[in-house]
Amino acid sequence: MSSIFVPRAYQGPVIRHIQSVPRCAVWADMGLGKTVSAETAVDIELAMGGGPVLVLAPLRVAKNVWGAEAAKWGHLKHLRTMAIVGTAAERKRALHTSADVYTTNYDNLPWLVNECGDNWPFRIVIADEATRLKGFRLKQGGMRTRALAQVAHTKVDRFIELTGTPAPNGLVDLWGQMWFLDGGKRLGRSYDAFLQRWFCLPHKNAAKYEPRGDFVRDEIFEMIRDLVVVVRAEDYFDLEAPIVTNVEVDMPVSAVRLYRELERQMFIELKDAIETKSVTAVNMAALTNKCLQMANGAVYVDGESQTKGPRAWAPVHDAKIEALRSIVEETNGAPLLVSYEFQSDLARIKKAFPQAVHLDAKKSTEDRWNEGRIPMLLAHPASAGHGLNLQHGGNRIVFFGHNWNLEQYQQINERIGPVRQMQAGYKRSVFIYHIVAAGTLDYEVMVRRQTKRDVQELLLERMNGR
Repeated sequence: MSSIFVPRAYQGPVIRHIQSVPRCAVWADMGLGKTVSAETAVDIELAMGGGPVLVLAPLRVAKNVWGAEAAKWGHLKHLRTMAIVGTAAERKRALHTSADVYTTNYDNLPWLVNECGDNWPFRIVIADEATRLKGFRLKQGGMRTRALAQVAHTKVDRFIELTGTPAPNGLVDLWGQMWFLDGGKRLGRSYDAFLQRWFCLPHKNAAKYEPRGDFVRDEIFEMIRDLVVVVRAEDYFDLEAPIVTNVEVDMPVSAVRLYRELERQMFIELKDAIETKSVTAVNMAALTNKCLQMANGAVYVDGESQTKGPRAWAPVHDAKIEALRSIVEETNGAPLLVSYEFQSDLARIKKAFPQAVHLDAKKSTEDRWNEGRIPMLLAHPASAGHGLNLQHGGNRIVFFGHNWNLEQYQQINERIGPVRQMQAGYKRSVFIYHIVAAGTLDYEVMVRRQTKRDVQELLLERMNGR
């Protein structure tokens, strides 16, 4: 069932800004509804024949989020969304399928520009997570941004950029993004001209340009003020209420099949090129754990004695890993406290994110986090409770996995929670991201944390419903 869209106080101005400024940027924190605001704004253009729309986004977002967002709202459910992803043949088929909004990931830009040639059809482009454009240079830069530059000012009438962190590495990140809006009119026709006007190297061996003075920020913002609308969560939300975003992922079909078989039979076999491994749930409590493990992407297998060291596990899917990767990209380097549930989660996250650090008992680890020297801190909720102060290191927590324990959930949240943020003197919102696998026990766990309903009751209800 579609929901009725009632714009929040800040969404009205965002929608009007997009409608009135053909080439513009929306800088709004993650979770504040940038997607529905942008789709609402361009819907009128589509009704007047101004489309179709091309949305550029990270792969998971392009594949799943934009279409689901349109279907969620009653005033947008008529929009036909087509994801241009997959193999070359699949992308070509999607490109030539009639739709209102087409979505694709940035990596596909060179292919898309080449495939369309002189018949580029997209008069409106929305760059979601627009910091992907920051590396553009007129004579250098990556293949993706160079390909987009070929059409950005000659074949695109409306160019809309969405991001929560427009300058993750400082003001130097703004030139590439602004070029796609005005061709360099405001910040300089070239990146070199931009640097020469406002930046310098602090010493001859430095690799990073620094602003020439405190005036630079104000001057640059004044230059681009007419193109940008800024929405900060702390201006609209009570700091005592964290901003919660559920990031839903779809497991691959093969993983869904295994998950359903485990639910029904409490037993599955996992086969690879070398051997077959079995997974057995001996009772209902064990079944809930096995299901939660599979939702996260790996499951412990039978036949391993716990006295011989770490238990053996088998990978099932990487959907949550990719979702975590998207959050890392979307928050553009903001420190993340990541809550994991199983040792298999910890191992897989560390492999996918070599920069991640496991929260151990050493005070030095806590200190390094609070000093901003750890970009991703991995913590189990059972070991991140009382006495641990992590609020100086960040204000964003990601739940990669979930458990039934409400106290543990509240305790790890409180390590960086709103009260601690205010006590430490920070006026900033706390962001909580729940990565949840669609159609799994993840959702029941979150319900349990709210209602404290019995685990077995929820599981039995699920089985009866099926």
